[in-house]
Amino acid sequence: MRKHYIKQLISQGEHQQLDFKFEISDAEKIARTLVAFANTEGGKLLIGVKDNGVVKGVSSDEEYFMLENAAQRYCQPEISFTSKEWLVEGKKVLEVDIPFSPLRPHRAPDQNGNYRVFVRVKDENFLANGVLMKLWKKQKSKKSIKITYTEIEEKLLKYLKENSSISISTFKKISRISKYKAESILADFILLDIINMEIQDNGARFVLSDKNNNLPEPNQI
Repeated sequence: MRKHYIKQLISQGEHQQLDFKFEISDAEKIARTLVAFANTEGGKLLIGVKDNGVVKGVSSDEEYFMLENAAQRYCQPEISFTSKEWLVEGKKVLEVDIPFSPLRPHRAPDQNGNYRVFVRVKDENFLANGVLMKLWKKQKSKKSIKITYTEIEEKLLKYLKENSSISISTFKKISRISKYKAESILADFILLDIINMEIQDNGARFVLSDKNNNLPEPNQI
């Protein structure tokens, strides 16, 4: 059973908690994947496996040392991980487990060398936006959320009832508020399970939660 473990993982394809790496040749690039997993739900890296699932194997121990260097030198704060070697079709595959980190947000250098926060969405790594950063901060504070139900909140809910989704920029525009305030209100609504955030290639979109009983009425928030 255990000998088929890696093949079973590979058969899943890359997803929110699984990524394949043919090789590790860039410590800064792999650091982005490490922090994305640690900032989101945790996950696994299979090193020595191509994107299409073909097992090529790990060429040398240098792969592990570069991974360790990435976690210690290019992840802020440092990322903890565990690893195990497997023989698949006579080739060595390195399984790396990155747990969710309560120390988030972790940062890694972007392509310009600037340290940014990355998150994992499906099988891709994205930059965390201001709403997500405020959401994490509010979750850590564990303070109860209090929202004053003003014209701004009414406009947000009205727009979402008439449209499938809204962006931060659109909410900011229709409400005539600062980006900071728009992000804060959206973060509060996510915490109250009134809306959900969907991160996409072209930015984040916000949609009403499926739980219709969470939709507020005037003077109820």
